[in-house]
Amino acid sequence: MSGSFRFSTSLSLSQSREFPSMPFIKPRIFHVPVLRPMTAALSKVVLPQNLRVTASELPITVAEPASMDREAEGLEVDRVTEAELKENGFRSTRKTKIVCTIGPRTCEFEEIEALAVGGMNVARVNMCHGTREWHRDVIRRVRQLNEEKGFAVAVMMDTEGSEIHMGDLNGAESAKAENGEIWTFTVRAFDPPSCPESSITVNYEGFAEDVKVGDELLVDGGMVRFVVTEKIGPDVICRCTDPGLLLPRANLTFWRNGSLVQERNAMLPTISSKDWLDIDFGIAEGVDFIAVSFVKSAEVIKTLKSYITDQSSGSQIAVIAKIESIDSLKNLEEIIEASDGAMVARGDLGAQIPLEQVPSVQQKVVQLCRKLNKPVIVASQLLESMIEYPIPTRAEVADVSEAVGQQADALMLSSESAMGQYPEKALAVLRSVSLRIEKWWREEKNWDATDLPILSSSRPASISEEICNTASRMANKLEADAIFVYTKTGQTASLLSRNRPDCPIFAFTPTTSIRRCLNLQWGLIPFRLDFSDDVESNLKRTFSLLKARGMINAGDLIVVVSDVMQSIQAIKVP
Repeated sequence: MSGSFRFSTSLSLSQSREFPSMPFIKPRIFHVPVLRPMTAALSKVVLPQNLRVTASELPITVAEPASMDREAEGLEVDRVTEAELKENGFRSTRKTKIVCTIGPRTCEFEEIEALAVGGMNVARVNMCHGTREWHRDVIRRVRQLNEEKGFAVAVMMDTEGSEIHMGDLNGAESAKAENGEIWTFTVRAFDPPSCPESSITVNYEGFAEDVKVGDELLVDGGMVRFVVTEKIGPDVICRCTDPGLLLPRANLTFWRNGSLVQERNAMLPTISSKDWLDIDFGIAEGVDFIAVSFVKSAEVIKTLKSYITDQSSGSQIAVIAKIESIDSLKNLEEIIEASDGAMVARGDLGAQIPLEQVPSVQQKVVQLCRKLNKPVIVASQLLESMIEYPIPTRAEVADVSEAVGQQADALMLSSESAMGQYPEKALAVLRSVSLRIEKWWREEKNWDATDLPILSSSRPASISEEICNTASRMANKLEADAIFVYTKTGQTASLLSRNRPDCPIFAFTPTTSIRRCLNLQWGLIPFRLDFSDDVESNLKRTFSLLKARGMINAGDLIVVVSDVMQSIQAIKVP
């Protein structure tokens, strides 16, 4: 027992989630023998000594092609994470994940690879823009990157939704609306080259009938603002009152006498006929997440999840509810309970509620998702200025810091990475700010003491929750270097992440798709590893593989959790 502390509360195999019938708990002590590290030829992965640099300064060839000897080892991990662990240890790992929207600026293989090297965990494709063929190429490049370069970047497909949108700006990437300029919003159908200058098509046929002279028209959540001055048949003449950048397919809302006009939006379906075709496309391409825009009720989420199951039995596709409307807030808890995660889409949300309410709504959604064990993404306008400029405003940095401090699972870049001038630098800002705030939390010993409710009513599932809660507290008190979790479904890893422990969580799973999905959740470092129901054998093999690759060292204190045997152990690496 020298050199290690071992504690275990275990259930027999017949008491695991798959076999819940036996009613007793039996304590067990595991003795792990001293291991001899395996010898393996290690490929040298070189990163700059100072990781807090702009992503553009990182070599995009950091990840080497997967070799046969590594495949034989049976352990797959993100190469950048592996390099960080080797060079800087456990505390160098970033816990807050990053979602990057892929667009014209970042759609080629080398550009996607540069984002992955810079810290992208999830690649988002937005079905508001581009064709399905374009998105198919992007998705397949991400998959190719994972296979050839050893990454685990997940793919999220975002539906367009049925809200009112602008058209495609004659094929331009953007247009600038200046103060006092006159623009025409029209429901006329134009071929892209023939749309008149300073004219914008609108996808809602009743638009010209519903707006009134004097109404305010907000583009993209208020990034540009117009006032309606005249109506001429299908054309609505507007004067720009708040200048800004117009982007293709931007959302439109209109206000009258200080109140949002939403009657027509309420009549539109959450999932349009185009969205259903896009969803079929996403299922066929095997995306990892589908984000549903403008969710109004839990029933929409339940219907979509049932449809995915029917169309692709055994599919691991997770459904993310976008919280971006008044209707979403009215049914918030039911929507989040029905979903597999949530996104706080602050841009569109800020167009429907007073601006001063957005921060409190963000915090409420983050806290609720935490309690319900659903990953949550904070999105929209995090680094909006970096669409045009190479550095963010200090206010934007403070905003990012607040989201990290709230311990949201992930932050998301939208236009910054899709069509901005500095996508890699924007990513580098999110990465460096996240690392700094997380480091400050550790230095201040700000372990999260949130009282998390037990979610499950069944005995075996509630035991799993208690084990994860206990393991996280144990890791904090013992100042463990890492938590190891062996999980077949990802649920136990998710419960550990929910506790926000101080150390990183190494999540070992035999399924590639689950490994990618876990890459969205706070603090998880997902590995693909085949393992057995024998905890001792799993530990022996894992220690050997990780020591051989220089990712752990003798004397490291590891807390080990298994959802197969429902056990906890605290062990020093021999």
